[in-house]
Amino acid sequence: MAMAGVVQTEDRVRPMTREEKRVIFASSLGTVFEWYDFYLYGSLAAIIGAQFFSQFPQATRDIFALLAFAAGFLVRPFGAIVFGRVGDIVGRKYTFLVTILIMGLSTFIVGLLPNANSIGIAAPIILIVLRLLQGLALGGEYGGAATYVAEHAPQGRRGFYTSWIQTTATLGLFMSLLVILFTRTVVGEKDFAEWGWRVPFLVSVALLGISLWIRLQLNESPAFQRMKEEGKGSKAPLTESFGRWDNAKIALLALLGLVAGQGVVWYTGQFYALFFLQSILKVDGYTANLLIAWSLLIGTIFFVVFGWLSDKIGRKPIILAGCLIAALTFIPIFKQITTLANPALEKAVENVKVTVVANPSDCGNLFNPVGTRVFTSSCDLARDSLAKSSVKYATEFDAAAKGVSVKVNNVAVPFDAATRADSTKAVTAALQAAGYPKAGDPGIVKMSNPFDIFRAQTAGIIGLLFILVIYVTMVYGPMAAALVELFPTRIRYTSMSLPYHIGNGWFGGLLPATAFAMVAQTGDIYFGLWYPIVFALMTFVIGMIFIPETKDRDIYAEENQ
Repeated sequence: MAMAGVVQTEDRVRPMTREEKRVIFASSLGTVFEWYDFYLYGSLAAIIGAQFFSQFPQATRDIFALLAFAAGFLVRPFGAIVFGRVGDIVGRKYTFLVTILIMGLSTFIVGLLPNANSIGIAAPIILIVLRLLQGLALGGEYGGAATYVAEHAPQGRRGFYTSWIQTTATLGLFMSLLVILFTRTVVGEKDFAEWGWRVPFLVSVALLGISLWIRLQLNESPAFQRMKEEGKGSKAPLTESFGRWDNAKIALLALLGLVAGQGVVWYTGQFYALFFLQSILKVDGYTANLLIAWSLLIGTIFFVVFGWLSDKIGRKPIILAGCLIAALTFIPIFKQITTLANPALEKAVENVKVTVVANPSDCGNLFNPVGTRVFTSSCDLARDSLAKSSVKYATEFDAAAKGVSVKVNNVAVPFDAATRADSTKAVTAALQAAGYPKAGDPGIVKMSNPFDIFRAQTAGIIGLLFILVIYVTMVYGPMAAALVELFPTRIRYTSMSLPYHIGNGWFGGLLPATAFAMVAQTGDIYFGLWYPIVFALMTFVIGMIFIPETKDRDIYAEENQ
């Protein structure tokens, strides 16, 4: 290791030692399993909604399922505070043993949990409690794993070493998709929806056992041990991290100038892309998951590529370039995905003019990210129905209007809340006559098996999704090294964990529900993309002005302690 203030250039080129490989493998593998546990829920949100929120209508059920998923993200910063403090006082190894135990057991219990039809309201309550426990555990996991690996890495190679940790979230998502697809194939869609969805959750107990065994073999990080031996540890890491402006300012800038943009780019490129395919483009779940899985398989190695590159040219230029390029190209890429995945929908969006004509007194605000509002007016019900059918529409206010009508090109169809089902059916017929696709339209992309990727349609979509994954790897690959290098050892776990989990848990984790609410409010299927675009641009500007380059910092140097 480099001594204080000295960069040993031979560390940049020497091969990894056996111990360093073991540290990276053990930390990364455990974190993969933990992300696998966390993302199972997101991948199965629709089925879990049907199992645990069955007392609600379909639309509300889906939103509640997404919100229960988001609940795990909301508590991640609190997990960062709790476990970050423990990690800075007790040690890195002990803390991420505890976090993986909490995560694994919570996931296993979800697989055993009776649904709402069996135990009523207790089912969703217990489910949400388990999601909160998962979020708390994940809030402590990432900071521990990233700090642990970084403090084992030689000077000048932290970007490369920690980039293996950065692959874990995507690999965990990829693993969850594979297990789900395999189980679906074996048991069939009907049985999977009834009971097969539990299998991926139950399998996690084996992964938990492997992870615990591997991590028990590890020693404490050398930086933490040295700090303890020299008596330089912090007795109040929370106070020192956020109660002193010099440290709190760095945490705030790390959030706004690095992690917020990374979070929205990450969730757009993986989760919102999956949501967009299924909920807006009406691609079946099997095909959508396969498309995402292939893009992740091809793109994941670039986490390591950009981590390695950040040791050469810096963390800041790669992360901020990823934010900027993503912000400038998200809308064109998603439009091209529409072109390939559902060409009939693209043509309809461009060529069919749909207008809701109503008295302004009958129309409210449709922004409903938490899914708890119940629409009752004819105007709101008509617009809500159009949004859920991926119809691009505008609202025309007419103070003299006595009722509500949906104009499809030049055909006006009355819409009355009192006869909602019949009105919806009439509007749907008019939309389909004008060119909007029907459910299961043969033009919508469909894959019959995991290797059905060589047709121009599927290959093109995977290529576009791969570009989105490249953006993810740019902003995320160097992130652990950048955050570790911003903070001193005695408060590193606490200080880096909080901005990371606010940026990813709040800015990123709430993206799917918020973006879809923006789509519903405006009637534009691409409008939700302005959420990640704005925050990615904000991060680019703040990062360019205020974030220092840290690749040559020696985290053992006395002045950084």
